[in-house]
Amino acid sequence: MENQPRLTSAEITGAWTAYMNDSMSKCVLSYLLQHVEDDDIKEIIQFSLELSTQHIQTLTDFFKSEKLPLPTAFNYENDVNLNAARLYTDHFVLTYVNQMARVGLVSYGGFISMSARKDIRNYFIECLQESSELYDRTTQTLLDKGIFVRPPYVNYPTSTDFIDNKSYLAGLNPLSQKRPLNTVEISHLFMNIQTNTIGSKLSQSFAQTSSNEKVQEWMVRGKEISQKHVEVFTKYLTNNDISPPNSSDIGVTDSTTAPFSDKLNMFHMSLLAAAGIGNYSTAAAASQRLDLIVNYERLSVEVARYALDGAELMIKNNWLEEPPGTIDKKILTKKKDEH
Repeated sequence: MENQPRLTSAEITGAWTAYMNDSMSKCVLSYLLQHVEDDDIKEIIQFSLELSTQHIQTLTDFFKSEKLPLPTAFNYENDVNLNAARLYTDHFVLTYVNQMARVGLVSYGGFISMSARKDIRNYFIECLQESSELYDRTTQTLLDKGIFVRPPYVNYPTSTDFIDNKSYLAGLNPLSQKRPLNTVEISHLFMNIQTNTIGSKLSQSFAQTSSNEKVQEWMVRGKEISQKHVEVFTKYLTNNDISPPNSSDIGVTDSTTAPFSDKLNMFHMSLLAAAGIGNYSTAAAASQRLDLIVNYERLSVEVARYALDGAELMIKNNWLEEPPGTIDKKILTKKKDEH
């Protein structure tokens, strides 16, 4: 990497965040691989694990070449018990990997858009292509096994039209007649029900396997928030005679043996909370009924408060790794004066 410009703050952020996420994924996938029974799903988990392992090696080379400290992140020694009892069903594992592939698509797209250096851009473009392949493979396998939950069907429109009345945007008055949801709004409601359902099951699994009372309480709170949000979004669909997404797979076993460290689980849920806030922001921007927009904003604040409380708990236990930052010039000046 001779004659390369220095990494920008955005490129450092992308590399650091990707390393943290991949090190977590490597631990989680390695454990899942120990218990998955379906050969088709096992092949996908193995593929995903190989991607995370390759990413960690490439990112490690980036950090070393730039003489940047490697994140502590997560590892086999401290953060995963590969011998822990089975905690998730095969179908839930496949759905989980499908959802994480979606998160990867969004994350890597953002990293590409923030990167200027060619080698960094090329790396994230390759990661985006790999995430696309992972999403495609998991989706097809879910379809083949008859467990893919499709978004709702609607009648095809027969003509195009334009909004000719501002009442189209209304919805806050509980006594007024609200217009039917459009397909954009239905799509975001459906997606947010799915992501909260997965988040609810994960937080339940982390709560039942943690021995830390504060972590248990935070995880249970996360489950309750996710379930409440599912109810809010489901009501919008059912009020429009639209069936919400539903899966018959319970997802989580009754094991109480922890496969992952509390540090990893807290990071995992914080990652999902951040993704959830991003999903709500996108949904609010895309929706055209005011009641939907207000609800997305209200629920985003609730998730943000939950994430903040989680961060405080992680700091208290020395679990929250600090991202790369800049030097505080005031402290630097004060130290100089003291000398």
